[in-house]
Parts: sequence; structure tokens; C-alpha cells
Amino acid sequence: MKNLLSTLAAAAALLLAGCSDILDPMPNGGYNEDNLKNYPSMIRGFIIKAYSLLPNSYNGTEYAYLECATDNAVARDQSHAMRRLATGSLSPGDDPFASWWGRDYEGIYYVNRFLENDLGLNTRFYVNPETDEAARKLYQGEAYALRAWFQYDLLRKFGGRSADGELLGFPIVTSPHVGGDLVRDSYDRCVAQILSDCDKALEYLPQAHRDVFFEDQTVSGSMNWHRFDGISMVALKAMTCLMWASPAFNPQNDLSRWEKAAEYAAEVMKYKLEVDGAQLGAFDPKARFSWSDPDSPEIICSSSPSSNANMETLFYPNGFNGTGAVGVTQELVDAFPMANGYPIGDPAGGYDENDPYAGRDPRFYATVFYHNSQIVKSNGKVQYTFDMSAGGRDAANGPNNSPTNYYARKFLYSEWNKSDLTVQTAPRSVAFMRWTHMCLAFAEAANRVAGPLDATRFGYSARQAVGYLRSRTTGDGEPGLGAAADPYLDACAAQGKEAFETLVRNERRIELCFEGERFFDLRRWAEDVSVLNGTVSKAVVGDSRYGREPVESRVFASHWLPIPATEMRCSPNLVQNEGWTAWN
Repeated sequence: MKNLLSTLAAAAALLLAGCSDILDPMPNGGYNEDNLKNYPSMIRGFIIKAYSLLPNSYNGTEYAYLECATDNAVARDQSHAMRRLATGSLSPGDDPFASWWGRDYEGIYYVNRFLENDLGLNTRFYVNPETDEAARKLYQGEAYALRAWFQYDLLRKFGGRSADGELLGFPIVTSPHVGGDLVRDSYDRCVAQILSDCDKALEYLPQAHRDVFFEDQTVSGSMNWHRFDGISMVALKAMTCLMWASPAFNPQNDLSRWEKAAEYAAEVMKYKLEVDGAQLGAFDPKARFSWSDPDSPEIICSSSPSSNANMETLFYPNGFNGTGAVGVTQELVDAFPMANGYPIGDPAGGYDENDPYAGRDPRFYATVFYHNSQIVKSNGKVQYTFDMSAGGRDAANGPNNSPTNYYARKFLYSEWNKSDLTVQTAPRSVAFMRWTHMCLAFAEAANRVAGPLDATRFGYSARQAVGYLRSRTTGDGEPGLGAAADPYLDACAAQGKEAFETLVRNERRIELCFEGERFFDLRRWAEDVSVLNGTVSKAVVGDSRYGREPVESRVFASHWLPIPATEMRCSPNLVQNEGWTAWN
């Protein structure tokens, strides 16, 4: 596989030629294959480099812009790769997914170097024997954890059905020495490999990176908060099994897959509630989740924090020094229920089409900026009022304005103002796994196995898991819609599995919007590409009247993402996903 081979060769050359960006090289810089064992810092560097490849911002193609290839958002720039993907005009020459393929395999290469012949496990990193043993176990576990994560990322992005109907994953690579053509392994084998690496990681990693669990914190404790630990591996197993159990990858509806997903998610929920919560007093399922707190107790595993204003610039309109690059669709706005929990289409909700933003789910106000909404600092100062009326400064199609007459508020730091003498920013991390992911994964899987109300099978009911999310305090500090009562949630649970799954899917849409999940959710739930196609809309703001207009028609070429064309051309035995014949 020449292209992948060249990627791995380049990674090897970079590491051995000099790693001044991640390590302090020896004075002569004389690293080579023969003397590598003499430099423990270099061997540890394999793990550090793999971690550095993980994304650390939601503002890129992998997260916020990926939403523009779903019914949640539209990219302002008509030439953006995600808009071209959504409208069926993406070409092999500007494939944005090829970089993800290369990134993941580069990460796998580095951890394979560390794991080969137990190199890392047999290296002495510290003089103190006890500290050294703890370090070797930690690094070994991290290597398996990182490989599991990169493989999971490959599977959810590139796993799919070939033209002949076979469910395929990615080429499994467990050695740094790759020769000849590689072939894609079956989807099931890829799942088994990820779960196996998670289990190997669990043999070495501490259950959680918490200071209270360690007397010696030289290499242990909260200093490793943004790294993988044991409970994050259980969470990754839950997410992997949820994907494996989904209709697109589970045509026989094997309930054992759903059961595994529910079991793993319940184990993480139990840990968060009983250890992080009751024992340590840090986690409260009713507490708000702040995107500007990279140390939030809700987080299970996240990237290292990054402090910049890229999200504000991306989402805000031109009038507030932004680019309006990503617009929220009317369809996402409609997905938010009313304040009493009922959908806007249910008469019990009390929705008024002439006053569409009144009395909505409190999560709506913390997620979307709409006509006449405001940017308010924590001291109550109003910084900006949105005007999406015809000819208004924030109206669609204005320079650097959203194309939909809505703006995303999620992730944004309300203290930021580019016009301030001192511009305030906040640290943010990408939360790869958090409490929300586990509640939603559990609810979906447990409902399939035991229905919405059974709390005996897994220790929690699917209804209870969704209730945790609908009743907690919002990012604005407002009580959740189910804080006092949630009659609609109760009604859906009483109606049975089908009605409850519809609710869960909508909850995933609301809770995880702009986090890169909707794109993959739609594909794992869909039977064919036709489900993904359709029209998305923008708001039309008139004099005391509101309407909608189509803004973009979606014409996806395939249910799946393409294997990069460069890989296909270099590897005769590599099979392309269905619908991408031109990319062979």
C-alpha cells in the first residue's frame, strides 16, 4: 500500500531525524534504530507524538464544519468541501477525508513502534523502581488506548458497505513494518480489534486519573487528566459496540451487540455517579456543563485545552467581528421542543408560529442565536443584539453572515469581544467522551434490549438516562425542562421501544450538535443514501411574521465516505465503498 507506506516512512524519518518539537534531543542528535533503546525519552516520545495528533478544537472540518454535511447546518462558503459533499459535487482531488486517514495511521504507527517487542514495557524511564514500574504500565496502557482510539476513528469514518454488499472496515495494522498491498478487514474483525486493544489497555491503565487514588503522583493522578484511563476505555467500548449494533452494521439486529453497548455504558455511568459523584463529590448529574471548563467533572476523556477565539470568529456574524461561516438550519431549530418537553408539532406544546422562539426548551437558548437574541456578558452587559430581518446587519447572504439567519451559540465564550481593549478568551477541549455520550448510548442500547422502563437489567432504565440530560441545568445556568416534571418523556416511555427510540435520536441531535456526531448517527441509522437526501431551510424574518425558505438541496453520492482515491490508485486489493466508483 504505497501511499500508506509513504506516510509511515515519513513518520519514521521525522521521529528519528529529530523530535525537537516534542523532546529534548541528545546533543549529537544521533538517534537510530540500533541505539534507540539508549534514549528512554525518545521511546516515551512515541506516545507523546501520538497524543499530539488528536484534534483539540471543534472549529475544524472534523466537527463544526462536518455538521454542514448534515441537516443541522449549512456552510456559508459554497466551495467548502463539506458543502460540496452535501450537494454531490465533491471530487477526489479535494477530498478532506484523506487527511483523517493519514492522521489515524500515523498515530497507529507511533504506538506500534512503542509496542513492538514490548519496547516500551522493557524500557527504564525512572531511577526509582516503583515510579518506573508505574510509568511503564501507564505508557503501555496508553499505547493500546491510543491505537484503539485511532482505529475507532477509522472505522466510524471509513467503515461501510462495498459495491458487492460486504461490510468492511479498515486495514488492520499492528506492526510498524508494513509491506505490500493491504486489504480492508471485515467490519466485525475491526470491531474485535478495537475491543481487544481496549481490553489490553485496561490491563495496564489505572481506573481513573484522580489524585486521591495515588500516594506518589510523579507519573499518576490528575496530571494525566487529558489522557486515556481505564474508565475511558470502557466508554470507548460502549461507543464502538453502539456503532456495531446500529441498523447499518447489524442487519440481523443481533441483540447481543446492543446488550454489550448498554453494559459498558452503564458501567461508566455507575462510575461517574458512585465514584466521581458520591465518593469524590466532584460530579453532579444535575449540574451544568461548561464548554470553557476543560476540567469539567462530566468529561471522561478530552483533548488538551486550547485557548483561542477561533470558535467565536467562526460562528459570530460580521457585525460582531465574525465570519458567519456555519449557519444553523431551521430543521435543527425545529428539533428543540417546547419548555414543557413536547415537540413543536404537538398541540400540547403550545407552539406559536408567529412567536416561534418563545417558551422553548432552555437548551435552545444556550445553543442558538436567533432574531433579537443577545450576546450578554456575565455582568449583565449586553454586547450585541442580532438583527436577521430583511436588510438587517446579520441577515443571510450579507458579507460574512450565516446563510440561514441563525447562528450557533454552543461552545462560545460570552466574555469575548474583539473590540475590547483586552480580548478575553477561554480554554476549551474536545470532549471525546463525556457523561452525555454515555447516557445517550445507554438509552439507545438499553431500550433496544429491555425497553424504556426496565431498570433491573442494567441497573438503570433508558428513561432514567434520558431524564438525567433533560433535567440538568443548561449552559446558561437555567433549570432543565425536566427539572420539575417531564410528562412527554414519561409518555414516550409508556408508548414503548419505537416511540422512545425516536425521542432518543432527537435528544442525540440536540445534545451533540456541532460535536461531529450527527454525521455518523445519520449513517449508522440509515438503510440507504436516500434517507440522507432532502432540503434544508433558513428562517425568513418579516414584520412580526416568521417563515422559512429552502437554502440547500442535499444530494449525497453515497451512504458512506470514500476510501481516499490516492490509496485506491496505489493499492489494487483495496475495495472502495459503495457509490464511489469514480474514486477507484
